Amino acid sequence: MERLTKRLAEIGEAYPFKTRWHVKDLATGREAHHEGDVPMPSASTRKTSILMAAMAAVHAGKLRLEDPVVLEERLQKDVASGTYRYMTPGCVIPFRDVLVNMIITSDNVCTQAVLERLGPETMDGYCHGIGMTRTHHRGLIPPLGIGWDHPAEAVATTTQSDQVLLLDLILRGTEDEAVARRLGSTPELCRLAMDILSWQILRNLIPSLLPYGTKVAHKTGRGRRGRMDAGIVFDGARPLFILAAATDWVPETMPDGLPGFASSFASIGRVARACWEELRS
Repeated sequence: MERLTKRLAEIGEAYPFKTRWHVKDLATGREAHHEGDVPMPSASTRKTSILMAAMAAVHAGKLRLEDPVVLEERLQKDVASGTYRYMTPGCVIPFRDVLVNMIITSDNVCTQAVLERLGPETMDGYCHGIGMTRTHHRGLIPPLGIGWDHPAEAVATTTQSDQVLLLDLILRGTEDEAVARRLGSTPELCRLAMDILSWQILRNLIPSLLPYGTKVAHKTGRGRRGRMDAGIVFDGARPLFILAAATDWVPETMPDGLPGFASSFASIGRVARACWEELRS
């Protein structure tokens, strides 16, 4: 872990922006982080906690996975991610499929539909109750047109350490009923959540430099100030490590003239690759 920490520090120092991370070695339980406890914009990585709050509502009988959901035209307004913003208004899909699209395409039409059913004001209580004490949900979706220099408190915020905690609970909850109960869930629902996270379509961050076909159960994020990703990386069928990594204060254009978001992808991809090489050996 010491050698890995040194490698990750060198990666971060190679870029003119913040690269924050938290990694947990699942073979030994060892953890390390760099500014992993610093609250910063969560972007869509917050949707993993929304997913688990929805699973808790299903377990409590407040919602059903088979419930039909009408994706209304009003939910398509001012949406900048996902596919349902382009679909014919009034499309009806099961609540399960709303959750799937919220995660794998980061669909914000679906995200709003989920949060309206949960009550967005309930999310902080859910997160803080399971130990994500530095995570704060604000609003249904981020406002369009927000400036690059916006304060973190203008949007939903989280920490990389909170994201690792959540993913660790989901993973352990797939087999341990007591851990699943902490999430307000069941092992079966935790396994469904793991499946959904592993179906992620957007793979240009943590998975980008891993061997083709590597299983990663994760949720990406695209913020005005940077990019982020948090997930569980597998070696075959074995969970290898949990990584949450995020870039912040990324310039729109790098000194070499290339777009800043591409450097975000490179930074987080290199962090994940270093974890793969050091923790797999």
